[in-house]
Amino acid sequence: MESLGDKLKSAREAKGYSYEQVGKETNIARRYLEALEAEDFSKFPGEPYLFGFLRNYGEYLGLDVKELLSLYRAIKIQDQPIPVEQLLRSPPSFPKPLLVIICVFVVLAALAAAGYYFFIKSPVEPVQNPVIQLPMEYILEGSFLERRFYKGDTILVPIGDDQYKTELISMDDSPMLGTSGGSVPLNLFGETDVDLNGDGIADLQVTLSDYDRRSPAAGALIRFALKFDPVPDTGLNPALAAAQSGQSGTVIFTSTNTYPFTMDIQFQNYCMFRWEVDRRERTERYFSRGDALSIPVQNTIRLWASNATAVTIELNGAGRKVTLNLGTAGEVVVIDLRWLRDNDGRFRLTQYRLE
Repeated sequence: MESLGDKLKSAREAKGYSYEQVGKETNIARRYLEALEAEDFSKFPGEPYLFGFLRNYGEYLGLDVKELLSLYRAIKIQDQPIPVEQLLRSPPSFPKPLLVIICVFVVLAALAAAGYYFFIKSPVEPVQNPVIQLPMEYILEGSFLERRFYKGDTILVPIGDDQYKTELISMDDSPMLGTSGGSVPLNLFGETDVDLNGDGIADLQVTLSDYDRRSPAAGALIRFALKFDPVPDTGLNPALAAAQSGQSGTVIFTSTNTYPFTMDIQFQNYCMFRWEVDRRERTERYFSRGDALSIPVQNTIRLWASNATAVTIELNGAGRKVTLNLGTAGEVVVIDLRWLRDNDGRFRLTQYRLE
Protein backbone atom coordinates (compact mmCIF):
# COMPACT_ATOMS: atom_id res chain seq x y z
CA MET A 1 0.00 0.00 0.00
CA GLU A 2 1.37 3.42 -0.95
CA SER A 3 2.46 5.49 2.07
CA LEU A 4 1.21 9.00 2.85
CA GLY A 5 4.45 10.69 1.77
CA ASP A 6 4.75 8.63 -1.42
CA LYS A 7 1.13 9.37 -2.37
CA LEU A 8 1.70 13.14 -2.03
CA LYS A 9 5.03 13.08 -3.86
CA SER A 10 3.73 10.86 -6.69
CA ALA A 11 0.69 13.10 -7.22
CA ARG A 12 2.84 16.25 -7.27
CA GLU A 13 5.41 14.79 -9.68
CA ALA A 14 2.69 13.34 -11.93
CA LYS A 15 1.29 16.85 -12.36
CA GLY A 16 4.79 18.27 -12.91
CA TYR A 17 4.54 20.67 -9.96
CA SER A 18 7.63 22.02 -8.20
CA TYR A 19 7.73 22.96 -4.52
CA GLU A 20 7.98 26.63 -5.51
CA GLN A 21 4.81 26.43 -7.64
CA VAL A 22 2.85 24.56 -4.97
CA GLY A 23 4.01 26.94 -2.23
CA LYS A 24 3.05 29.99 -4.30
CA GLU A 25 -0.46 28.71 -5.06
CA THR A 26 -1.26 27.19 -1.63
CA ASN A 27 0.66 29.60 0.65
CA ILE A 28 2.33 26.59 2.32
CA ALA A 29 6.06 27.05 3.05
CA ARG A 30 8.40 24.66 1.23
CA ARG A 31 9.75 23.21 4.48
CA TYR A 32 6.24 22.01 5.40
CA LEU A 33 5.65 20.51 1.93
CA GLU A 34 8.92 18.59 2.16
CA ALA A 35 8.10 17.49 5.72
CA LEU A 36 4.72 16.08 4.62
CA GLU A 37 6.28 14.08 1.79
CA ALA A 38 9.09 12.86 4.09
CA GLU A 39 6.54 12.06 6.85
CA ASP A 40 8.67 14.16 9.22
CA PHE A 41 5.85 15.46 11.42
CA SER A 42 8.25 16.95 13.99
CA LYS A 43 8.63 20.01 11.72
CA PHE A 44 5.09 21.20 12.55
CA PRO A 45 4.35 23.28 15.69
CA GLY A 46 1.29 21.10 16.42
CA GLU A 47 -1.26 18.71 14.93
CA PRO A 48 -3.86 21.43 14.11
CA TYR A 49 -1.36 23.02 11.73
CA LEU A 50 -0.36 19.62 10.29
CA PHE A 51 -4.03 18.73 9.65
CA GLY A 52 -4.62 22.11 7.97
CA PHE A 53 -1.57 21.89 5.69
CA LEU A 54 -2.27 18.23 4.83
CA ARG A 55 -5.92 19.00 3.95
CA ASN A 56 -4.90 22.02 1.85
CA TYR A 57 -2.09 20.15 0.03
CA GLY A 58 -4.31 17.11 -0.62
CA GLU A 59 -7.14 19.16 -2.11
CA TYR A 60 -4.65 21.06 -4.27
CA LEU A 61 -3.32 17.76 -5.69
CA GLY A 62 -6.84 16.38 -6.21
CA LEU A 63 -6.41 13.58 -3.63
CA ASP A 64 -8.93 12.12 -1.20
CA VAL A 65 -8.39 14.17 1.97
CA LYS A 66 -10.15 11.61 4.20
CA GLU A 67 -7.81 8.89 2.93
CA LEU A 68 -4.77 11.11 3.64
CA LEU A 69 -5.90 11.76 7.22
CA SER A 70 -6.50 8.00 7.70
CA LEU A 71 -2.97 7.26 6.46
CA TYR A 72 -1.58 9.82 8.91
CA ARG A 73 -3.48 8.27 11.84
CA ALA A 74 -2.24 4.83 10.77
CA ILE A 75 1.33 6.14 10.95
CA LYS A 76 0.70 7.46 14.45
CA ILE A 77 -0.62 4.06 15.54
CA GLN A 78 2.37 2.27 14.00
CA ASP A 79 4.70 4.54 15.93
CA GLN A 80 3.38 3.16 19.21
CA PRO A 81 5.87 0.90 21.02
CA ILE A 82 5.51 -2.86 20.37
CA PRO A 83 4.77 -4.91 23.50
CA VAL A 84 7.76 -6.87 24.76
CA GLU A 85 5.94 -10.20 24.54
CA GLN A 86 5.42 -9.69 20.79
CA LEU A 87 9.12 -8.93 20.31
CA LEU A 88 10.07 -12.13 22.14
CA ARG A 89 7.62 -14.26 20.19
CA SER A 90 9.23 -16.15 17.27
CA PRO A 91 7.88 -18.84 14.93
CA PRO A 92 8.99 -22.45 15.52
CA SER A 93 11.89 -23.55 13.31
CA PHE A 94 11.73 -27.28 14.13
CA PRO A 95 10.11 -29.90 11.86
CA LYS A 96 6.59 -30.79 13.02
CA PRO A 97 7.36 -34.44 14.10
CA LEU A 98 10.33 -33.33 16.17
CA LEU A 99 8.24 -30.52 17.66
CA VAL A 100 5.57 -33.05 18.76
CA ILE A 101 8.19 -35.25 20.47
CA ILE A 102 9.67 -32.25 22.28
CA CYS A 103 6.20 -31.12 23.46
CA VAL A 104 5.43 -34.62 24.84
CA PHE A 105 8.76 -34.69 26.64
CA VAL A 106 8.18 -31.25 28.14
CA VAL A 107 4.68 -32.23 29.34
CA LEU A 108 6.00 -35.44 31.01
CA ALA A 109 8.81 -33.51 32.66
CA ALA A 110 6.38 -30.92 33.94
CA LEU A 111 4.07 -33.60 35.38
CA ALA A 112 7.03 -35.28 37.11
CA ALA A 113 8.21 -32.01 38.59
CA ALA A 114 4.69 -31.16 39.75
CA GLY A 115 4.36 -34.55 41.44
CA TYR A 116 7.70 -34.13 43.18
CA TYR A 117 6.82 -30.73 44.60
CA PHE A 118 3.27 -31.75 45.48
CA PHE A 119 3.98 -35.04 47.23
CA ILE A 120 7.53 -34.60 48.50
CA LYS A 121 8.43 -30.95 48.88
CA SER A 122 6.14 -28.15 49.93
CA PRO A 123 6.57 -25.34 47.44
CA VAL A 124 7.44 -21.88 48.66
CA GLU A 125 6.19 -19.16 46.35
CA PRO A 126 8.64 -16.31 45.92
CA VAL A 127 7.43 -12.90 46.98
CA GLN A 128 7.50 -10.48 44.06
CA ASN A 129 7.91 -6.80 44.75
CA PRO A 130 5.56 -4.76 42.55
CA VAL A 131 7.11 -2.11 40.31
CA ILE A 132 5.95 1.30 41.52
CA GLN A 133 5.81 4.28 39.12
CA LEU A 134 6.51 7.31 41.29
CA PRO A 135 4.47 10.41 40.35
CA MET A 136 6.49 13.17 38.67
CA GLU A 137 5.93 16.93 38.74
CA TYR A 138 6.76 19.08 35.71
CA ILE A 139 6.75 22.84 35.10
CA LEU A 140 5.54 24.45 31.88
CA GLU A 141 8.55 26.75 31.42
CA GLY A 142 7.99 27.68 27.76
CA SER A 143 4.90 27.97 25.61
CA PHE A 144 4.34 24.16 25.49
CA LEU A 145 5.46 20.81 26.94
CA GLU A 146 4.89 17.41 25.31
CA ARG A 147 5.88 14.11 26.93
CA ARG A 148 4.45 10.81 28.21
CA PHE A 149 2.49 11.22 31.44
CA TYR A 150 1.46 8.55 33.94
CA LYS A 151 -1.29 8.44 36.57
CA GLY A 152 -0.45 10.82 39.40
CA ASP A 153 1.91 13.00 37.35
CA THR A 154 1.33 16.75 37.65
CA ILE A 155 2.28 19.85 35.68
CA LEU A 156 2.53 23.39 37.08
CA VAL A 157 1.30 26.09 34.67
CA PRO A 158 2.39 29.69 35.44
CA ILE A 159 -0.23 32.35 34.69
CA GLY A 160 0.74 35.81 35.82
CA ASP A 161 2.16 35.62 39.34
CA ASP A 162 0.35 32.35 40.15
CA GLN A 163 0.94 28.69 39.33
CA TYR A 164 -1.90 26.26 38.65
CA LYS A 165 -1.48 22.53 39.15
CA THR A 166 -2.99 20.01 36.71
CA GLU A 167 -2.86 16.30 37.58
CA LEU A 168 -3.46 13.15 35.53
CA ILE A 169 -5.95 11.58 37.94
CA SER A 170 -7.37 8.69 35.90
CA MET A 171 -6.23 6.24 33.19
CA ASP A 172 -9.38 4.24 32.43
CA ASP A 173 -11.24 4.35 29.09
CA SER A 174 -9.70 7.78 28.54
CA PRO A 175 -7.23 9.91 30.54
CA MET A 176 -8.76 12.39 32.96
CA LEU A 177 -7.15 15.61 34.20
CA GLY A 178 -7.83 17.16 37.57
CA THR A 179 -7.74 20.98 37.59
CA SER A 180 -8.75 23.76 39.95
CA GLY A 181 -11.99 24.02 37.97
CA GLY A 182 -12.84 20.29 38.08
CA SER A 183 -12.19 17.13 36.07
CA VAL A 184 -11.42 17.35 32.35
CA PRO A 185 -11.64 14.22 30.10
CA LEU A 186 -9.28 13.89 27.12
CA ASN A 187 -10.04 12.31 23.73
CA LEU A 188 -7.43 10.71 21.49
CA PHE A 189 -6.23 13.14 18.76
CA GLY A 190 -8.57 15.75 20.23
CA GLU A 191 -7.76 19.24 21.52
CA THR A 192 -9.25 20.35 24.83
CA ASP A 193 -9.27 23.94 26.10
CA VAL A 194 -8.89 24.39 29.86
CA ASP A 195 -9.65 27.48 31.97
CA LEU A 196 -7.25 27.24 34.93
CA ASN A 197 -7.81 30.53 36.75
CA GLY A 198 -11.62 30.60 36.45
CA ASP A 199 -11.86 33.87 34.48
CA GLY A 200 -13.99 32.29 31.74
CA ILE A 201 -11.12 32.35 29.20
CA ALA A 202 -9.22 29.21 28.20
CA ASP A 203 -5.57 29.43 29.30
CA LEU A 204 -4.33 26.01 28.21
CA GLN A 205 -4.81 23.73 25.19
CA VAL A 206 -4.30 20.02 25.90
CA THR A 207 -3.80 17.47 23.08
CA LEU A 208 -3.83 13.69 23.62
CA SER A 209 -1.59 12.20 20.90
CA ASP A 210 -1.17 8.58 22.03
CA TYR A 211 -3.08 6.35 24.46
CA ASP A 212 -4.09 2.67 24.55
CA ARG A 213 -6.89 1.99 27.03
CA ARG A 214 -5.87 -1.70 27.07
CA SER A 215 -2.47 -0.70 28.49
CA PRO A 216 -2.99 2.29 30.82
CA ALA A 217 0.31 1.49 32.55
CA ALA A 218 2.08 2.57 29.35
CA GLY A 219 0.98 6.15 30.04
CA ALA A 220 -0.34 8.77 27.63
CA LEU A 221 1.47 11.16 25.28
CA ILE A 222 0.03 14.60 26.12
CA ARG A 223 0.88 18.09 24.85
CA PHE A 224 0.21 21.08 27.10
CA ALA A 225 0.36 24.45 25.30
CA LEU A 226 -0.48 27.97 26.48
CA LYS A 227 -3.27 29.50 24.42
CA PHE A 228 -1.30 32.75 24.26
CA ASP A 229 2.10 33.76 25.59
CA PRO A 230 1.56 35.85 28.74
CA VAL A 231 2.14 39.60 28.33
CA PRO A 232 3.87 40.96 31.46
CA ASP A 233 2.43 44.03 33.14
CA THR A 234 5.38 46.45 33.23
CA GLY A 235 3.42 49.29 34.80
CA LEU A 236 4.69 51.58 32.01
CA ASN A 237 2.98 53.43 29.23
CA PRO A 238 2.44 50.67 26.57
CA ALA A 239 4.33 52.68 23.95
CA LEU A 240 7.33 53.12 26.28
CA ALA A 241 7.22 49.46 27.35
CA ALA A 242 7.22 48.33 23.70
CA ALA A 243 10.16 50.60 22.88
CA GLN A 244 12.18 49.35 25.88
CA SER A 245 11.56 45.71 24.90
CA GLY A 246 12.82 46.34 21.36
CA GLN A 247 9.42 46.07 19.67
CA SER A 248 8.82 48.18 16.57
CA GLY A 249 5.22 49.07 15.88
CA THR A 250 3.46 50.19 12.71
CA VAL A 251 1.14 53.18 13.14
CA ILE A 252 -2.21 52.61 11.40
CA PHE A 253 -4.21 55.71 12.41
CA THR A 254 -3.34 58.90 14.33
CA SER A 255 -6.03 60.94 16.09
CA THR A 256 -6.70 63.38 18.94
CA ASN A 257 -8.97 60.74 20.50
CA THR A 258 -9.59 56.99 20.30
CA TYR A 259 -12.53 55.53 18.39
CA PRO A 260 -13.92 52.05 17.60
CA PHE A 261 -12.83 50.26 14.43
CA THR A 262 -13.83 47.13 12.50
CA MET A 263 -11.66 44.39 11.04
CA ASP A 264 -13.05 42.83 7.85
CA ILE A 265 -11.23 39.54 7.21
CA GLN A 266 -11.19 37.36 4.08
CA PHE A 267 -9.61 33.90 4.08
CA GLN A 268 -7.71 33.04 0.91
CA ASN A 269 -6.76 29.58 2.13
CA TYR A 270 -7.19 27.15 5.03
CA CYS A 271 -6.18 28.71 8.33
CA MET A 272 -6.49 28.18 12.10
CA PHE A 273 -7.39 31.66 13.41
CA ARG A 274 -7.80 33.08 16.93
CA TRP A 275 -8.74 36.52 18.15
CA GLU A 276 -9.10 38.26 21.52
CA VAL A 277 -11.06 41.54 21.65
CA ASP A 278 -10.45 44.23 24.29
CA ARG A 279 -8.79 41.65 26.61
CA ARG A 280 -12.17 40.00 27.27
CA GLU A 281 -13.17 37.55 24.52
CA ARG A 282 -10.99 34.83 23.03
CA THR A 283 -12.29 32.78 20.11
CA GLU A 284 -10.69 30.11 17.93
CA ARG A 285 -11.98 28.64 14.65
CA TYR A 286 -10.71 26.78 11.61
CA PHE A 287 -11.53 28.69 8.41
CA SER A 288 -11.61 27.49 4.80
CA ARG A 289 -10.93 29.27 1.54
CA GLY A 290 -13.64 31.85 0.79
CA ASP A 291 -14.76 32.33 4.41
CA ALA A 292 -15.22 35.88 5.76
CA LEU A 293 -15.24 37.40 9.24
CA SER A 294 -16.02 40.87 10.63
CA ILE A 295 -14.81 41.83 14.14
CA PRO A 296 -15.82 45.11 15.88
CA VAL A 297 -13.14 46.45 18.26
CA GLN A 298 -13.31 49.20 20.87
CA ASN A 299 -9.65 49.58 21.82
CA THR A 300 -7.40 46.49 21.45
CA ILE A 301 -7.32 43.16 19.60
CA ARG A 302 -4.85 40.28 19.42
CA LEU A 303 -4.79 38.07 16.31
CA TRP A 304 -3.17 34.65 15.83
CA ALA A 305 -2.97 32.95 12.39
CA SER A 306 -1.41 29.62 11.38
CA ASN A 307 -0.68 30.94 7.85
CA ALA A 308 -0.04 34.67 7.49
CA THR A 309 -0.81 34.99 3.77
CA ALA A 310 -4.01 32.95 4.03
CA VAL A 311 -5.60 36.01 5.69
CA THR A 312 -6.45 39.37 4.12
CA ILE A 313 -7.43 42.04 6.66
CA GLU A 314 -8.97 45.46 5.96
CA LEU A 315 -9.22 47.79 8.95
CA ASN A 316 -12.08 50.37 8.88
CA GLY A 317 -12.31 53.29 11.28
CA ALA A 318 -13.68 56.86 11.15
CA GLY A 319 -14.29 56.57 7.42
CA ARG A 320 -10.75 55.40 6.65
CA LYS A 321 -9.60 51.98 5.40
CA VAL A 322 -6.18 50.32 5.67
CA THR A 323 -5.07 46.85 4.51
CA LEU A 324 -2.81 45.07 7.02
CA ASN A 325 0.23 42.94 6.16
CA LEU A 326 0.66 40.05 8.62
CA GLY A 327 3.68 38.13 7.27
CA THR A 328 4.97 35.60 4.74
CA ALA A 329 3.56 32.36 3.30
CA GLY A 330 3.16 29.51 5.78
CA GLU A 331 4.27 31.71 8.69
CA VAL A 332 2.59 31.45 12.12
CA VAL A 333 2.05 34.99 13.45
CA VAL A 334 0.65 36.77 16.52
CA ILE A 335 -0.32 40.44 16.07
CA ASP A 336 -1.45 43.07 18.60
CA LEU A 337 -3.38 46.21 17.57
CA ARG A 338 -4.06 48.80 20.26
CA TRP A 339 -4.56 52.51 20.84
CA LEU A 340 -1.54 54.16 22.49
CA ARG A 341 -1.19 57.69 23.85
CA ASP A 342 1.92 59.72 23.00
CA ASN A 343 3.58 62.19 25.35
CA ASP A 344 2.02 65.03 23.34
CA GLY A 345 -1.50 63.74 24.12
CA ARG A 346 -2.28 62.32 20.66
CA PHE A 347 -3.39 58.73 20.12
CA ARG A 348 -1.95 56.17 17.67
CA LEU A 349 -3.57 52.90 16.61
CA THR A 350 -0.44 50.76 16.43
CA GLN A 351 0.24 47.23 15.12
CA TYR A 352 2.80 45.18 17.03
CA ARG A 353 4.13 41.75 16.13
CA LEU A 354 4.69 39.37 19.08
CA GLU A 355 7.47 36.79 18.89
